[in-house]
Amino acid sequence: MNNTPSASLPGGTWTLGDLTVTRVGYGAMQLAGPGVMGPPADRDGALAVLREAVALGITHIDTAGAYGPRVTNRLIREALHPYPAPLHVVTKVGAVRDGQGDWIPARRPEDLRSAVRENLDDLGLDSLDVVNLRLGDAQGFRPGSLAEPFEALAELRRQGLVRHLGVSNATPEQVAEARTIAPVVCVQNMYNLAHRQDDELIDDLAAEGIAYVPFFPLGGFTPLQSTALSAVAARLDATPMSVALAWLLRRSPNILLIPGTSSAAHLRENVAGAGLALSDEDLVELDKIGHQGDAARPPAV
Repeated sequence: MNNTPSASLPGGTWTLGDLTVTRVGYGAMQLAGPGVMGPPADRDGALAVLREAVALGITHIDTAGAYGPRVTNRLIREALHPYPAPLHVVTKVGAVRDGQGDWIPARRPEDLRSAVRENLDDLGLDSLDVVNLRLGDAQGFRPGSLAEPFEALAELRRQGLVRHLGVSNATPEQVAEARTIAPVVCVQNMYNLAHRQDDELIDDLAAEGIAYVPFFPLGGFTPLQSTALSAVAARLDATPMSVALAWLLRRSPNILLIPGTSSAAHLRENVAGAGLALSDEDLVELDKIGHQGDAARPPAV
């Protein structure tokens, strides 16, 4: 198993606080069962994907206690614990699942303390590398103060249970408010070629050395339908996902990728696809997609 960041991974590395991670990471959400509920149909395959991610040199794995719930974290522990030194696991708190699989906000201080303890137990850690506070709801952003929940996480950071903090599904105003409470090392929002509402935020964060981690790089539950994307992919003899990932790496140096899959072969394809070379002509054509009107916003995760 490779225990050092791979120099061959596209995009190089980025620093989250004092943690260096590969810009190409892996999102564990798809390791849970259908609807991100229950165990995977192929448990051995799920464990193999996680081990393959580390073997490829990936040092950034994204997860959440709500995935399963508690399924992906336990799979990560089974597959990779004790964790190789360069590997960093980023998790999310602020939502739980009900019996129907709906995403229910859970941001009271006591909810967050419980969620952090569960993450520590399930991952087999004494301190979590990065914890994102998930805001909004299943439909997306919701304005409003995050002071109470983020202050609760800041207290857990002071206690040493969390090393670094981030926010997810957050408006620029919420990001700014969070930064007045505690350092923010990353922002995880929905962003892709067609959904570019965070363009200004990405550039502002890059100037401050803060990572931006887009989820749903190809639209998520409602995949992008773009003739321009399909045309560029066909011209390069590549998949639309490869083009979308490569575009994100080119978009800004602070963008970190966390594409998810339950297949080791697909994982290798995603890593290779992120390194696809895009010409200036390709970039001009792809940039037009985001200026033709956003599609419906997929649910937040």
